[in-house]
Amino acid sequence: MSSDLHDISRDRFMLTGGLAHKGYDWWWHSFTAHHAVTGEERAFFIEFFLVNPALGGPEPLFGMAPDGSRDGRQPSYLMVKAGTWGTGAKQLHRFFGWDHVEVGHDVPYWVAADDCVASETDLVGRVTVTAADAEAHPEWMSDAGDLAFDLHIDKQIAFNVGYGASEPIRTTEAFQMFWHAEGIKTAYTGDVFLDGERYLVDPETCHGYADKNWGSDFTTPWVWLASCDLTSRLTGKRLENSALEIGGGRPKVGPFALDRKLLGELVYEGEPYEFNFSKLWTGSQTHFWCREEDTHLVWHVEQETFTARLITDIECSKADMLLIRYEAPDGQARHTRLWNGGTGTGRVQLYERDEHDWVLIDDIDVAHVGCEYGEYDATTPYTG
Repeated sequence: MSSDLHDISRDRFMLTGGLAHKGYDWWWHSFTAHHAVTGEERAFFIEFFLVNPALGGPEPLFGMAPDGSRDGRQPSYLMVKAGTWGTGAKQLHRFFGWDHVEVGHDVPYWVAADDCVASETDLVGRVTVTAADAEAHPEWMSDAGDLAFDLHIDKQIAFNVGYGASEPIRTTEAFQMFWHAEGIKTAYTGDVFLDGERYLVDPETCHGYADKNWGSDFTTPWVWLASCDLTSRLTGKRLENSALEIGGGRPKVGPFALDRKLLGELVYEGEPYEFNFSKLWTGSQTHFWCREEDTHLVWHVEQETFTARLITDIECSKADMLLIRYEAPDGQARHTRLWNGGTGTGRVQLYERDEHDWVLIDDIDVAHVGCEYGEYDATTPYTG
């Protein structure tokens, strides 16, 4: 199976069977927009996060009590998460009880609640949280602000992890956390309104991304890097049909953790270079480390198969990032320092093997990098 094969069946609603009682399912979107008057650039994200539908009712249920403590309850709701990175970075959360959520169980997927709708082709909604409500409701895990969005979606390049998220593996719910990236290069078109200010989203400059995760719990460490804003250092040309995707950490199959595992791909001008540990015949190996420094987050990833090698170095200013917040399906919030950003920058070097050595194919600058790093024990940098 080609790693860039589109498969929207993997984007369908997954919270059935055991995952209906202890599971999450989310669709993530991120992109860059420009202020309608000043032209200022700003990066945004929007996510529809669903958890434990079988436990739901008319009101959202939280694992966190209203006083901010944990009382052992399982959460159950649709959370619409919307926010922005950079100066004034914020994440805003709006919750719906399951009685007020409609979900399509077929392909293509769709989720709707009140004026919020997500599907393969459209993303519409609004999240408004007052400062008073944000302070009075720590269980919302939300900042204060107002963000409205009306976007059309065109997913152009996919990263398909192959058998690891195929229907037989999904049906058995073998992995603790699944992943499919239908749009590692996605063209968004439309408008975003942040605290009353209009931002225009143009498909040629949005550097868009779309994926989904689902499962029974999150991974630790949690690593994600993605960009479709790539420029060759060798030729100076923008790589218009290219995208980078790396993600994973410590996959878990039942009670067994597979340490030091990342999935990744560089689509280089239409040619996929995949690094997937589950495809043993390719000889895929990955070595990486992630570090939180005083002012930046830093990622270094080396990936190799029998025929290709990719070295990725990314950094992102902590001033432009935020600590993203989720409840796991069991009601715990173990990731207390999960750094998340959308303005990372760095360098990627792609090599192919000839008879004797590695030959440099391209040396690439990457920008507008979606990036994430966190682990349960945030005091210990991961050096897998």
